Amino acid sequence: MELLRPEATLLSLGERVLSFDREGRPYHYFRQGRTYKRSLDGSLHLRHREGERRRRRLGEEEALQVYQEILALAEAHLQDPTRRAEVLRWTPEALLDPTPYRRAYPWPVSILPPEAYLSVVLQATTGCTWNRCAFCAFYQDRPFQKRTPEVFAEHLERVLALLGRGRLLRRGVFLADGNALSLGEPLLPLLEAVGRAFPGEAVQGFLDLFTGLRKEASWWERLRALGLRRVHLGLETGHAPLLRLLNKPGHPQEAIPLVRALKGAGLSLGVIFLVGAGGKAFAEAHRRESLALLAQLSLDRGDVVYLSPFQEAPGTPYALWGLEPLEDLEGEVRAWAQGVRRLGLRAARYDVREFLY
Repeated sequence: MELLRPEATLLSLGERVLSFDREGRPYHYFRQGRTYKRSLDGSLHLRHREGERRRRRLGEEEALQVYQEILALAEAHLQDPTRRAEVLRWTPEALLDPTPYRRAYPWPVSILPPEAYLSVVLQATTGCTWNRCAFCAFYQDRPFQKRTPEVFAEHLERVLALLGRGRLLRRGVFLADGNALSLGEPLLPLLEAVGRAFPGEAVQGFLDLFTGLRKEASWWERLRALGLRRVHLGLETGHAPLLRLLNKPGHPQEAIPLVRALKGAGLSLGVIFLVGAGGKAFAEAHRRESLALLAQLSLDRGDVVYLSPFQEAPGTPYALWGLEPLEDLEGEVRAWAQGVRRLGLRAARYDVREFLY
């Protein structure tokens, strides 16, 4: 059975389900309990369960075989002539080719919050203003740079060219990289350009506590007027000694006036905590003081508390410390989620291993 939607083409063939964007590129293929997802850079990623959830990026030869299988199924079963032509203009090699992605994103998109996986990502900056957190390896491959309006406009056009009609699958705009909302006046013309290209679309972005505190409350009102709707705030922990260990500036209590200012401007928040950071030595204080901090923040049901199971990144200072990890990280995530919900707030899982763009 084929299902023709304005934004996508779907084929349901018993135990196989295929999804294509309106450029004809597959983005999801389910086959006998295994899910294949295509990233915009052409890479193919497998998700399945063998007791626990497994994830891996396919090698080139295996990816080409799966792409060939997908195209053969489309050729055999897709009947609508327009959608058939969209899909069958591709070859496995063209689907795997990262060149179009690299034109749009010379520095790849490193991470997004889960709700932004289907956003259009526009890099107002590359890298992170701080980039010295002991646990983070997302931006170690690039310097921090802010884009001029001219460079940003060129980047925006290349992103639109990459997406083509695949843009129909996307919802809203995420302003990257790691701390793009730290910019001052140079951010304004970039948001204006976003508004012209994506009128009425909601804009999201990351913000760190130590940069957000430097802004006046009126600043956030200006950004909201230009389309900003949700701010993702990496608090990581409410336990000050752990925050210092993670080498993240600021004090957890400073989140209280910042959140008040953001909410006062009419913005919604995604507040991120690293569950399991610090291992056994910090587990009790980390959870207790983080929940105590949440109870003091002016959050509501329109906001999300993201609980991110801590993943130790190789090559970071944290990985060299040898802190004993929690034996039951999933149980700890559940305990956090129960505590968040008792406060009347929404809790959501944020597993960085699931990220694809």
